[in-house]
Amino acid sequence: MKNILFVSLYSLILTFSSIINAADKTEIDIKVKSTLSKFKNKIGGARTFLKKAEGVLVFPDVIKAGFGIGGEYGEGALLIKGKTVQYYSTAAASIGFQFGAQQKSVIIVFLQKKALEKFRKSDGWEAGVDGSVALIELGAGKAIDSTTHNKPIVGFIFGNKGLMYNLTLEGSKFSKIVR
Repeated sequence: MKNILFVSLYSLILTFSSIINAADKTEIDIKVKSTLSKFKNKIGGARTFLKKAEGVLVFPDVIKAGFGIGGEYGEGALLIKGKTVQYYSTAAASIGFQFGAQQKSVIIVFLQKKALEKFRKSDGWEAGVDGSVALIELGAGKAIDSTTHNKPIVGFIFGNKGLMYNLTLEGSKFSKIVR
């Protein structure tokens, strides 16, 4: 059993070793801009919806891997009025039946100023604990409807690639990147 645990942890370390070397701000900004562009072009109503946002947190590449023990990590930026104001990382860990890896993009939209301020003042904000995120499942060709407009925080996960499927933000921790 110890050998399986060791192999699992070692696999995760190898998987995340390239990620742990944090991307520079320019690289994050380019990926964030590209992710927002894809979101706006593929989802009907996204442009109008984002105009109502107090802030938008974008993680272009969140990588999740697991073999019994799992983890995920990604870096992104918080934009207010289209300008980057802070860089963030997201991380989560899980134990249970899981095997594989996936890459996804995550966009979290703060529609209420109070929710955005609480997020910005926090030191390690956790989805589901420090704030409830209404997760909206959308595929290409679908549109954002009016029910998403009355929630304080709305999250979108898209671009899933890989062999693992898990549409959740529960337990994900978001922390400021300090350089």
